[in-house]
Amino acid sequence: MTKLLLSVHVLAAILAIGPIAVAASMFPRHTRTPSGAAGGEGLRTAGVLHRICRGYTVVGIAVPVFGIATGARLGVLTDAWLLVSIVLTAAAAALLALAILPGQQRLLGSPDRSGAARLAMVTGVFNLLWAAVVVLMIVRPGSTTGA
Repeated sequence: MTKLLLSVHVLAAILAIGPIAVAASMFPRHTRTPSGAAGGEGLRTAGVLHRICRGYTVVGIAVPVFGIATGARLGVLTDAWLLVSIVLTAAAAALLALAILPGQQRLLGSPDRSGAARLAMVTGVFNLLWAAVVVLMIVRPGSTTGA
């Protein structure tokens, strides 16, 4: 059962968080391209990227759910590496829900360069948080379950 939970957790992370990271990273660039330029694709593409982020956010809830279930099954819920990962995941989720998605929505309504630059920075922090979580999941410093 543990292997199944871990497999679903990893697959959910790859298939949900990966597309959010890529789409959110691409979004600011497309809001800088006016709809009249390049065949009017700029904001239309940004709209699609925003829908991708929104849709995969719902699916992404499976990542911490299956992660916590896996941690409970392995008996590592109180290990420092997992607790730090949970905090970083919560921070990434908060950035996504409170800054990235609303920022994308604002830029779709009224694109501006400074807003796009700010959103690009926040998205970079989001991606760094996930990178740190991945490293912690692989290295598991201080883990007694073996690495």
